[in-house]
Amino acid sequence: MKNQLLIFLFIIMSFSSMKLQAKDMKDIYRDLPFEMPVIERPVIPDLNICLTDFGGSGDGVTLNSEAFEKAIQYLASKGGGRLIVPQGVWLTGPIELENNVELHLSDNSIVVFSQDKSLYPIVETVFEGCKTFRCKPQLSAVRKSNVAVTGKGIIDGAGDIWRLGKKNEMPPMVWNECIQNGGILSEDGELWYPTESYYRGAKDAIQNIVPWAKTMEDFESVRDFLRPVMVNFRECDGVLLEGIVFQNSPCWNVHLSLSRDIIVHNIAVRCPWYAKNGDGIDIESCTNLLLTDSWFDVGDDAICIKSGKDEEGRRRGIPASNIIVDNCVCYHGHGGFVVGSEMSGGVKNIAVSNCRFSGTDVGLRFKSKRGRGGVVENIYIKNIMMNDIVSEALLFDLFYGKRVSVKLPEQDEDMIAFDADETTPQFKDIYISQVTCHGAKRAMLFNGLPEMNVRNVFIEDCHIYADEGAKIHEATNVNLRNVMVTPKSGPALMLNNVKDLTVIGFQCRRIDGNALIVTGSRNRLISVSSSCISERNAFVSNKAEGSVVYK
Repeated sequence: MKNQLLIFLFIIMSFSSMKLQAKDMKDIYRDLPFEMPVIERPVIPDLNICLTDFGGSGDGVTLNSEAFEKAIQYLASKGGGRLIVPQGVWLTGPIELENNVELHLSDNSIVVFSQDKSLYPIVETVFEGCKTFRCKPQLSAVRKSNVAVTGKGIIDGAGDIWRLGKKNEMPPMVWNECIQNGGILSEDGELWYPTESYYRGAKDAIQNIVPWAKTMEDFESVRDFLRPVMVNFRECDGVLLEGIVFQNSPCWNVHLSLSRDIIVHNIAVRCPWYAKNGDGIDIESCTNLLLTDSWFDVGDDAICIKSGKDEEGRRRGIPASNIIVDNCVCYHGHGGFVVGSEMSGGVKNIAVSNCRFSGTDVGLRFKSKRGRGGVVENIYIKNIMMNDIVSEALLFDLFYGKRVSVKLPEQDEDMIAFDADETTPQFKDIYISQVTCHGAKRAMLFNGLPEMNVRNVFIEDCHIYADEGAKIHEATNVNLRNVMVTPKSGPALMLNNVKDLTVIGFQCRRIDGNALIVTGSRNRLISVSSSCISERNAFVSNKAEGSVVYK
């Protein structure tokens, strides 16, 4: 009787949620600058079962792996339906969904993934844009249709036992707990490896890849280093994530890849700020996706768009496209909204609006490097509010991973241009408007490639208060219209090797010294129309002489 009542209440709440969803989603597609179909929610058959009917126990001690598998397979045999997880703490190993199955977490329910690492076999998967082998994701669906995870519960990845610890990033109490739990310390005492297996993989790893691991035996020997992603839906059609709190993943929290027709609504993603690779949501080579009304407080990039890495990503050739991000909040994270660095398959037709970033390292972050290839284009961003940004409010970094290259050339030196080819990444046709930022280290940084400038970037009606002004380096056809940059010190605008740059209605506070600095020998057609900038408070180097026109 109790289970029947639970199922009845679920049906009533689901009906109300669907009506609200249909009402709210209509406005999302209005005035989109690109064509995109309306995404429908997955249609789940009207069959509802409860996990306790298959031997499940929410006592926080009993392992429920078998109960989850039996229940999901039962639904699959009936053509699909909803598996309801009632109130309780449900300990389990990996969960894999089938076609037409919805996992629904009731109020006051928590699914906790087991700390027994042997429950997560090594499987073929996709991570950081490439096919590889890693521990099986904790909650997954592969090549499935109409799958959903909904409700008001929590899914916890128990990530603390999996992750590397860095002394300078962790609270002292947490660091001391790690040491007391065993593991291995680096020679300098700054890194904590949870196990010998993790250390064996980490010491030779190149960007999370162990180069000498070729056989299954090799991968098994570094199993603990190959941390599972918490949620991974790959090559799926029709996906819904709604209402759930996803937290404390061993690695990336939510990874959606090579899938289409996806709705992510009203979720929360959180993990410790020191969590290595603790991305919030990674959207890789997906088409037709809505991400709305969600919040993130994570250890790495919060909302990240990707499409494969280097030659493998270019060969795959599947862009991330037709994506809407609306009304989301990002607290801690390396970036609030991020594109890259794995973008070799291309990124296009992205609309981001009505988002708040508070305390993130970077607000809007575009990153790549030589060797990636790929084209990022048709990105539309508007109505973004930021405060207390650690680094840049807006960043284009085409030297990702090479920190020294973020520093612009000193003393009027020009960077060497390489030959452009299919491995050269391109960022173009990007529209940013109505951004307000109160507090950042730097207002903007464009760090483009000399052989392939960041180009066609239109920034309008933005107000940014920062310690430093905007630096634009190796960019073509950048338009700043009605932009206010208020630095605490130094120039408001620094340009190096820019072409066809237009400044109209630019505002800044009264600056002691130069409001504008222009350097480099590759500048061309810089037009400045601003009551705050004139020849009297601008410095143009000898190499850049003749490139600036004041109107």
